Amino acid sequence: MSNGSAALPHTGVMWGRGFLQQTFRHLSTSRQVGILFDVDGVLLRGRSVIPAAQRAFRKLLDANNNFLFPVVFVTNTGSCHRHHKAQQLSDLLDIKITPEQVVLSHGPLKMLKRFHDKCVLVSGQGPVIDIANTLGFQNVVSIEQLRHHHPHLDMVDHDRTPRPTSSPLSTLPKIEAIILFGEPIRWETNLQLLIDVLLTNGSPSCEYDSQVSAHLPVLACNMDLMWMAEAPSPRFGHGMFLLCLESIYRKLTGRELQYQAALGKPSLLMYQYAEHLLRLQNQDRKLTTVYAVGDNLMTDIYGANLYNRYLAQQLTAMATSTKLVAKGTGNHMAMEEELVSAAAQCRSILVCTGVYNPRSSFSSDQTSIITQTVSHGHRDLILEPDLVEPNHVVEDVEAAVDLLLQLEAVTSDP
Repeated sequence: MSNGSAALPHTGVMWGRGFLQQTFRHLSTSRQVGILFDVDGVLLRGRSVIPAAQRAFRKLLDANNNFLFPVVFVTNTGSCHRHHKAQQLSDLLDIKITPEQVVLSHGPLKMLKRFHDKCVLVSGQGPVIDIANTLGFQNVVSIEQLRHHHPHLDMVDHDRTPRPTSSPLSTLPKIEAIILFGEPIRWETNLQLLIDVLLTNGSPSCEYDSQVSAHLPVLACNMDLMWMAEAPSPRFGHGMFLLCLESIYRKLTGRELQYQAALGKPSLLMYQYAEHLLRLQNQDRKLTTVYAVGDNLMTDIYGANLYNRYLAQQLTAMATSTKLVAKGTGNHMAMEEELVSAAAQCRSILVCTGVYNPRSSFSSDQTSIITQTVSHGHRDLILEPDLVEPNHVVEDVEAAVDLLLQLEAVTSDP
């Protein structure tokens, strides 16, 4: 899997810090390079650091422990604030990472300003109300608040039936939109109450209205079907929860659940936003090449290749004075703030320490995506073989860093 360039395995070559500094001083005068790192399966397995990650970052820091060039961490995590994720990564990797170097799946929601004054129901785990407030949403209701206000809706676990007087809301406004941040703790509760809201047009105290052909807006973050933690095999991600919700909605209505916005990788918006942060680190200078390192064919590789295609189309459009509109996967909304992409190309690098593992039967199924016999991607992904074929396959993130340094050192020599 190489898209015309040889896939280079980890060679064990060690790059000295002095050599790196000299190399990147030369690169800075000829090329502008940035790196997007996925987190789970690339740098971490749960809360355990993959040893190759520590070795990789030692090669990317100067004598003052500053990054030699722009780096952004792009993750589909949606259950925390980005300053918390930056602190977690700093502690685990023993390097200084700022919030401005982190992109979470829900980050672009702050640009959907037309929803900020609507009453939104939020699903997920962690401080979802506080996260929504920070993103600009002013009228937020959680699943827990909803079930306390309507104690007869959640009937699976009778021992958890709330008392009506325990509701933190004296009155509950009509819900106007739904935000799905990530997989919740109690799937049965969230699935039941989300269906109640969808089939009553935001008024779950009413009966289902089978005549309503459209439902209120649903904004979904993180489409990952699987992700890699400490377990030997991948774990269910938010995409699996969405699959359940979509199946229930279709079973009850005969119609497909529609998303007003599908955020997180592999959507174009995530990569546009990440490139914007790379350019800010690069003093707003144009980037020639963005390298995207990930472990999942259907999110990291698909998204990076989709973005590379968009960049190529944009260059053509600029040459012909054509206005190009970015339409990412499942992304049908107009953005209130336009993100300008200026990189020349995005190169995808697949590592074998996470969801993709060439030695596992699961990864054999992942590889067969290219032959279109099975798809582990979200329902709204348009399956195209070239979008799930990485530019390079390497053993781990250290090998990825070695590879990109080798490629840049060669291509930037006069």
